[in-house]
Amino acid sequence: MSFQPCNRVALVEDDDAFRAALAERLGLSGLAISEFASGDAALKALDARFDGVVVTDLRMPGLDGRQLVDRLAVLDPDLPVVVMTGHGDIAEAVDVMKRGAYDFLAKPFAPERLLETLNRALEKRALVLDNRRLATLAMDDEWSIPLSGESRAVTALRAAIQRLADAEVDVLIEGETGAGKEAVARAIHNAGRRRVKPFVAVSCATLREDGLESQLVGHAAGAFPGALRRREGQIEQSHQGSLFLDEIDLAPRAAQLLLLRVLEEREVMPLGAGEAHALDLRIVAATKADPAEAVARGDLREDLFYRLNVVRVRIPPLRERREDVPLLFARFLDRAARRLGRDIPPIDHAIRRRLLEHDWPGNLRELSNYASEVAVGIAAPTERLETDRSLSRQVQDYEAELIREALTAHSGDMRRVTDSLKIPRKTLYDKMARHGIQPSEHRRR
Repeated sequence: MSFQPCNRVALVEDDDAFRAALAERLGLSGLAISEFASGDAALKALDARFDGVVVTDLRMPGLDGRQLVDRLAVLDPDLPVVVMTGHGDIAEAVDVMKRGAYDFLAKPFAPERLLETLNRALEKRALVLDNRRLATLAMDDEWSIPLSGESRAVTALRAAIQRLADAEVDVLIEGETGAGKEAVARAIHNAGRRRVKPFVAVSCATLREDGLESQLVGHAAGAFPGALRRREGQIEQSHQGSLFLDEIDLAPRAAQLLLLRVLEEREVMPLGAGEAHALDLRIVAATKADPAEAVARGDLREDLFYRLNVVRVRIPPLRERREDVPLLFARFLDRAARRLGRDIPPIDHAIRRRLLEHDWPGNLRELSNYASEVAVGIAAPTERLETDRSLSRQVQDYEAELIREALTAHSGDMRRVTDSLKIPRKTLYDKMARHGIQPSEHRRR
């Protein structure tokens, strides 16, 4: 993960002339300055994701510097706050530092002194935010499960994800219900430089016309009755990161029009804001059916489809990657057992047959649910599902299962496979041809 520098400063000062002069001086040093005339105004604009430092005057009408330090410590105890005052006695300095301030400067001070303090504080803030993002990536490990396996289909999918990781193009993902569309979107995000910035998922199917703009583009404080503080919309939250639009074809028409404007302009205009906010984001949209068919039905705007359809990725359903099912099940079962605080239960022959023979129409979601049932011990008996198969057919299926297991265990090395199964090489090839088994599919890549 690359180090992401911070250069933003929230300057809180009630003296307009001093605030303007200090903002200009700091701006000339390459810092991005946001000015606030009061502590209340600053609190409405800041949150725990603020990638910068706060500089505040100590004595101000309304919410003073001490109170602002207290409120910001509740918001984020790791947010550095530098306090300025014209009454720089030791008692005030000690008190404000005990409250959690990063540093204390007595007016008048040399701008170089403040810049030196800010540079140290900004380095500290960048490190804190990067560590938080690393922790988030560690928690996201479960999203790697759907991409486990060695089938040709999933190997090609992983290769596509790597190629797209840092490509500055929007992506349209197509996959059946439960196939792992969000997992693929997160993998694209986590594989590239944007991984240290937010991944924001929007469920388009749950968007409602009422409150739509406030949810997606946000609003300024006072934009409408009840809007007591600024709200950052989901789109702006993904600035410098990735915006995942799940089931984009089910979004209301008003939402599709709004998203089309974002795609075209790469900016948002929060309700009640005086100016638009520029965005740097990667958009990944997903549909569970052919998006062209959604356009033909009128569910998806044609112009939005063409804007999104720069690169399309198809996720294979489980029935197209059957050889990955045992490994996927093992990882889902391990996760379920750890979540429940239980030992991993033994897998009997009935469960193994179900894993190999079931079509899994619900894909990864169905397989994950089945793993949870097995972990809890309530999985329905599967032996009764096989009563319509003859003994001969069951023997053939079990023979094919054993051959596949041997091929996987020995990475497709035919000499070692024949030795382990203790059958002649020609006999093994005949059986593989009868069962439609390709040794190349079991070789490690």
